[in-house]
Amino acid sequence: MRPYLAVILSLALLAFGPPAFPGQSPQDLVYATSTQMLGRLREEKTAIEQAPERLYELVSEIVLPHFDFERMGRWTLGKYWQHATDPQRDQFINEFRSLLVRKYGSALAEYADEEIVYLPFSMSENDTRVTVHTEIKPASGTPVRIAYRLHRTDSGWKVYDVAIEGISLVTNYRTSFTSTIRQDGLEQLIRQLAAINKEAGTTDS
Repeated sequence: MRPYLAVILSLALLAFGPPAFPGQSPQDLVYATSTQMLGRLREEKTAIEQAPERLYELVSEIVLPHFDFERMGRWTLGKYWQHATDPQRDQFINEFRSLLVRKYGSALAEYADEEIVYLPFSMSENDTRVTVHTEIKPASGTPVRIAYRLHRTDSGWKVYDVAIEGISLVTNYRTSFTSTIRQDGLEQLIRQLAAINKEAGTTDS
């Protein structure tokens, strides 16, 4: 499985449905909600084949509200976040969301039947940040290790990073985005992301 496709699937598996009940561990939440998301993909397979945009609707409806995109955006931009204006921050976060929808939307159905193994997990009652370790076992090839990094918020556990085979999604984008910002500036990065998303026909919900 190619690394970016693993990222795509991993984000899809962290689709958060109903709010977690008190005491539910992050791993239990990942398990329950990944099962829900994969179920929806299988149920709507025909509809998705006929209207691929349905994937984007499912992603926006089920997944995006439960990622901490502000935290992800702040970490991805690093020092440039501090110098950005509020409108720039909002624009960047919107385009970043759309980028992720575009990246994984087209690959969700292809990997909906992969086997997921949940590795041993432990946490203390006072933990505010945790990592849930899993493996995706493709029909052929080597299993892919995926670590989900979540933090506790007033509205429940939220995802702020995903690591594939030890490579952080946030760090990966940070390297790419920093290069563009250094060369052309933050406004140019935002314009580039907007152009890519527009060409792909991805819109925010």
